[in-house]
Amino acid sequence: MDRGNFKYQLKLFMSGVLNQRWGILPMFKLLVLLLLAVPAVKAGAQQAADKPAAPAILPGKGASEFDFFYAGEAKDRKMYIVRNGKITWSYIDTLGRGEISDAVLMKNGNVLFAHQFGITLIDKNKKVLWNYDTPKNHETHTAQPIGTDHVVFIQNGDTARLFVMNIKTNTIEKQFTLQTKGTGTHGQFRHARLTQDGNILVAHMDLGKIREYDINGNQLLSIDMPGVWSVEPLKNGNILACGHEGHKTSFAREVNRKGEMVWEYMMSDMPGYKFPEPQIATRLANGNTLINNWFNQWDSKPDPGNLQVQAIAVTPDKKVVWALRSWSAPLNLGPSTIIQLLDDANAITEQVHFGNIK
Repeated sequence: MDRGNFKYQLKLFMSGVLNQRWGILPMFKLLVLLLLAVPAVKAGAQQAADKPAAPAILPGKGASEFDFFYAGEAKDRKMYIVRNGKITWSYIDTLGRGEISDAVLMKNGNVLFAHQFGITLIDKNKKVLWNYDTPKNHETHTAQPIGTDHVVFIQNGDTARLFVMNIKTNTIEKQFTLQTKGTGTHGQFRHARLTQDGNILVAHMDLGKIREYDINGNQLLSIDMPGVWSVEPLKNGNILACGHEGHKTSFAREVNRKGEMVWEYMMSDMPGYKFPEPQIATRLANGNTLINNWFNQWDSKPDPGNLQVQAIAVTPDKKVVWALRSWSAPLNLGPSTIIQLLDDANAITEQVHFGNIK
């Protein structure tokens, strides 16, 4: 069918209905056109569904390539440590609520994680060392430890705020308001990270902007980045952002402080992979970029015969040199959001500061 002709007939139909000038016969003809179009639409959808989500043989050594800490936004709250391709530690909570959007494995083995309706710090034996319950109608999706005594986090809500809390005394030492669109709580913020200069980069997801603030909430820069989900400060002073615009334009992007493009990797340019929803990109010490590929458990179930990868590593010249696909026992890792390499010099640590708070 000529799609242009179909659109033209549809336009005429709508015009005729609105102006009440069409007779029964022309409308019957258009109804036939609509019925003829249904099989073509179904066929196109089936072709998209049948397209391989990833190559049968993946680059690298899969889960054995690195030792890593892993967590992801999922219906259940699960986190893992994988060494030599095997799970050596796990945290599994199927009774609570919320999704893990951010988590940090600290040097002492403690884990700080934000799980939508709270923030929790546990030790390696899963004992709760500290917990913050998010107030009703608010959400917390990102948190970062500052040393062993403080946590910085963002609380989504009618009035979104950034907090610095002393977890030893359970008191708030700093807070300031963050701008939002005011159109909903859930889509405001997912990720923020402290810089080596003691400021904080925030991914304003709803505004489509990256902003940097000092400890007093003064805005130091603002960069337009539609679809931004996460933001990571790089050692060279640049910023690594990741996200997607309407699930169509998925990207990992390095920009300088002026917002000028330094490096960009578009998931649509990756042949043979279905990579619709990247969330976090991190720059490894070897110069490669690690990018997660989130799977939405609320919308669908993984197809055992056509599983998408959970992460890739890309070289500066945009070659995929590693991919992770681990959806079945004994290494069913589930959806990915956070992948923290255990032995990488660039991996996040609690050895940071925010202004004079260390």
